[in-house]
Amino acid sequence: DLFEEVIWPALYQRCEAFGSLKVSSSWAGFYEYNTLDQNAVIGRHPHVHNLVLCNGFSGHGLQQSPGAGRAVAELLTAGTYQTVDVSCFGFDRVARGEPLFEQNIV
Repeated sequence: DLFEEVIWPALYQRCEAFGSLKVSSSWAGFYEYNTLDQNAVIGRHPHVHNLVLCNGFSGHGLQQSPGAGRAVAELLTAGTYQTVDVSCFGFDRVARGEPLFEQNIV
């Protein structure tokens, strides 16, 4: 294992205090995000008629899923966004290479 055989000994050599440190917990998983702007891609694909996208949330999925789900449900049942307009997250911005950056990041 690269960490145990290479990285950990190098850390210990630089600072012996690393010898007493051990990982107590960790997490690993798939972190899906849109590489253009790390924002969601929501709506119909412009070239594949029956493909509806709702992906690329970059960790915001849990926060944004109620609104995104409602918007996609409205798009599928009514043909348009009715209560939540998420058109700014459409695939066309990705195709044009025009990122949508958040204005209010704290």
